[in-house]
Amino acid sequence: MSLYLLALLAGIVTGLRTAMALAALSWAAYLGVLPLGGSWLGWLGHWLTPWLLTAAAALELAGDKLPSTPSRKVPPQFGARLLVGALCGAAVGLPAGAWTGGLLAGLVGAAIGTLGGAAARARLAALFGRDLPAALVEDAVAIVAALLLLEILR
Repeated sequence: MSLYLLALLAGIVTGLRTAMALAALSWAAYLGVLPLGGSWLGWLGHWLTPWLLTAAAALELAGDKLPSTPSRKVPPQFGARLLVGALCGAAVGLPAGAWTGGLLAGLVGAAIGTLGGAAARARLAALFGRDLPAALVEDAVAIVAALLLLEILR
């Protein structure tokens, strides 16, 4: 699979759940599948980083269901998703020397995942008559896509 498609996928996952792709890529770096050591993204492979990012992803899965959670489309949340998606894309592209192209693909993917995920979740919520089942479907898609990302990197 093209590294740009992989960076786009990482961005899309980020658009669905901000910490999910970053946690997956951190595990890949820690396990030596994504060689980032010695680079400006080498911190992703530190032994503690994947655990912290996995905890952040798990907390995000829970927090997303709270009624007080703001929309992913408001500027702070949307901006965070774009930033993390760009970072994930850069991490995917860095080993091939294509971190800037990966960054752009991750950024575009994050926008697609954010807006497309919100639209799909709204449609599913209307279909189910409530948001929780739609949110759980979106969680499952994000988790499976993050695992797919790890598998492709392997």
